[in-house]
Amino acid sequence: MNIDIKLHKEDLPEHLTLGDNIAVDCEFMGLNVERDTLCLVQISTGKNDAHIIKLNRETYDAPNLKRILIDKSINKIFHFARADLLFIKKYLKINVENINCTKLMSKLARSYSDKHGLKDLVKEFTGKDISKNLQSSDFGGELSEKQLQYCANDVLYLHKVYQSLNKILIREKRNELYNNAIKFIHTRVDLDLASFTSDIWSH
Repeated sequence: MNIDIKLHKEDLPEHLTLGDNIAVDCEFMGLNVERDTLCLVQISTGKNDAHIIKLNRETYDAPNLKRILIDKSINKIFHFARADLLFIKKYLKINVENINCTKLMSKLARSYSDKHGLKDLVKEFTGKDISKNLQSSDFGGELSEKQLQYCANDVLYLHKVYQSLNKILIREKRNELYNNAIKFIHTRVDLDLASFTSDIWSH
């Protein structure tokens, strides 16, 4: 499979057309949103492409990217949206609109499994075996070809995973439950930002 990977400095090109259904992922310097910064945002249209935006971590001035992320007419497919939206809100100062999350979908649809990682989902629904070995690498400096490939893999297969999970949710009559659950995502992010990271519904 020929993959078209494009690295963009600071922002997406102004007149780039991505369509109304995109996959989105982010890379950070770590998992502590107060300490570790947002480094990259990668986007795929689902057509064997990946646009990787290396953000300016001094200014986070990326108006073209922000415009797409807040556009309510564009469906954005994330895997574990909670983490990505947390860093986006902290550093890009926006709420992403029209969100779907394949991890949440998987937990509701695939009750036959306790494995809901992206690697597991890609393997089940596409037969591809993607590597997560570079998940903990340094995304703040110059990016290697292997890092770019890793970033691309995180969005290349999300459309197929999303479509497959959606079929199961509909078949098992859990799609309404999912639709109601995803509405909570912005509140969950706000709770994380306020340091309420545990399950507030627990006893």
